[in-house]
Amino acid sequence: MAVNLPLPQKDQLKPIKGFQMGIAQAGIKKANRKDLLVMTLAPGSQVAGVFTLNRFCAAPVQVCREHLAQDERNGEIRALVVNTGNANAGTGEAGMKHALETCEALAKDLKLKPEQILPFSTGVILEPLPIGKIISALPAAIANLGEDHWFDAAQAIMTTDTQPKAASMTVQTPAGLVVITGICKGAGMIHPNMATMLGFIATDAGFAPGLLSNLTREIADLSFNAITIDGDTSTNDSFIIIATGQSAVQIASITDPSYGIVRDALIALARKLAQMIVRDGEGATKFMTIEVLGGKTPEECLLVAKAVAHSPLVKTAFFASDPNLGRILAAIGYAGITDLDVNHVQMWLGDVWVAKDGGRNPSYQEADGQRVMKEAEITVKIDLGRGTASQTLWTCDLSHEYVSINADYRS
Repeated sequence: MAVNLPLPQKDQLKPIKGFQMGIAQAGIKKANRKDLLVMTLAPGSQVAGVFTLNRFCAAPVQVCREHLAQDERNGEIRALVVNTGNANAGTGEAGMKHALETCEALAKDLKLKPEQILPFSTGVILEPLPIGKIISALPAAIANLGEDHWFDAAQAIMTTDTQPKAASMTVQTPAGLVVITGICKGAGMIHPNMATMLGFIATDAGFAPGLLSNLTREIADLSFNAITIDGDTSTNDSFIIIATGQSAVQIASITDPSYGIVRDALIALARKLAQMIVRDGEGATKFMTIEVLGGKTPEECLLVAKAVAHSPLVKTAFFASDPNLGRILAAIGYAGITDLDVNHVQMWLGDVWVAKDGGRNPSYQEADGQRVMKEAEITVKIDLGRGTASQTLWTCDLSHEYVSINADYRS
């Protein structure tokens, strides 16, 4: 069961002018479930993406990178297609052929060029993509296209997620109102290295060519790259931002008065979606925020945050509500800061000061730690006492259910 994660409401997911979604049942892994999503973009839309750094990156990821590179040169991305149930990863030349065939089939149906299509897949790795089922279902997805299908689209990209993940917001800028809506999926194999997850955000704001790419990378680092569930980097991670340019807000540069407002809104929505993934982590019962401050650099703060967030001993202690907090100190110590003076380290569990100057706080009582550990949402704050840099990471606990879900995943 997801941790404090309400189900998104259809009527609260705002349509984006110039962006449509169509859903179909292709029967890729299971019958009678939404597993194919087609998204179409108005002419002139800007698209940018960030992808997994896994060297076994899936065939659709490779195709997306190439098509986006062509888009920056002389193309125009006009449609996206997503299948669930099969990752098309670890599939060699056949996988590349199938990813390209998907683009070709959708391009033919939409009267576009194959290079104008971005393909995405998620699901089981090392299994051949059932390309025939996908191509056969594309016409049904196209016939279903509409601007108000965000909730169904969120359902169509789920794998082990327990519920769809979607959010929407509007912001006022000096040039007018901007609408932003997004969906994502992911519950396991989540690790911040272009933290299987998929994320899609659309806005009706317009951006000058090239401006959206840098912004998308920045947003990814502050959201989807700041979450971790199990330390496994997927072969298919992809995060895409689409700007249709259909509103009055047209951003020409980072000095534009509307840029900062839209940027902050995009970051806020991306963080909300990323945290939904952690809240719905496989078997999760606790949502944990790891704040590391007082570092010399953000990079060393991130080392510590990752060490704590990835430790099976820390994660299982949180699942058990066991204040065995020496496990956190151990993780700080092996994080990789070779010149760390532990005598300057402070640590808090929620509002409880646990470790002071590298040792147990004399006033700390285990009953206080126990009280915090029983909560569904817990913040661990660590002060390294060596600088002014900071980083925040979001993660979850590790339960019996996580093992059960992944033991049964392919069945």
